Amino acid sequence: MADIKVVLNRKGVKALLRSSGVLDDLFRRAVAIERSANSAEPGGFEADSEVGPNRARASVRTVTREGVNAEVKDRSLTKSIDAGR
Repeated sequence: MADIKVVLNRKGVKALLRSSGVLDDLFRRAVAIERSANSAEPGGFEADSEVGPNRARASVRTVTREGVNAEVKDRSLTKSIDAGR
């Protein structure tokens, strides 16, 4: 069996990781997690996405004291991670 060598095009991979398609998918997942977490504490969490120097990224964060308390007490945000699958 022959050995196979794969060489990645670094510029192409970087462009892919920063593409609008990847950003849209990450944001869609973050919004799903946000909605799931907000079902436990309405308005306590917020989704955001951005393109950084190397890749697109998305996050869900607490925006109110009640959201922080819901995460500390019930792990509302942590339990919502599966909603992003």
